[in-house]
Amino acid sequence: QVYLAESGGGLVQAGGSLRLACATSGRSFDRHDMGWFRQAPGKEREFVARIGWEVGRTNIADSVKGRFSISRDHDRGMCYLQMDNLEPQDTAVYYCAADRGDIYYFGRYPSRSFEYTYWGQGTQVTVSA
Repeated sequence: QVYLAESGGGLVQAGGSLRLACATSGRSFDRHDMGWFRQAPGKEREFVARIGWEVGRTNIADSVKGRFSISRDHDRGMCYLQMDNLEPQDTAVYYCAADRGDIYYFGRYPSRSFEYTYWGQGTQVTVSA
């Protein structure tokens, strides 16, 4: 069974940092794009970051660009979201996701929820003012 599990969420003051981790199991995700999404109360799920299975290809949402970064460790089957200079509006449940694998996006990248097949349960991030 394919499994994605997020960890690292919590309560942090504005200006602080958190590092979210996504552990994969059940299959190899080496040829899958991995992404992070978030959903705040009363709002739609939104794209945060994506990292392709090709080395070095990352995309970050404008709302968090310069503060968040995404990385992955193929050997350990992990994906990370480093979040710095957090703001209260970053408060949300953060989800790790993976696409179905072996997809070439030809100049674009997956930023919509329906483009991802596998999802974790989410981890809460709360940023206090």
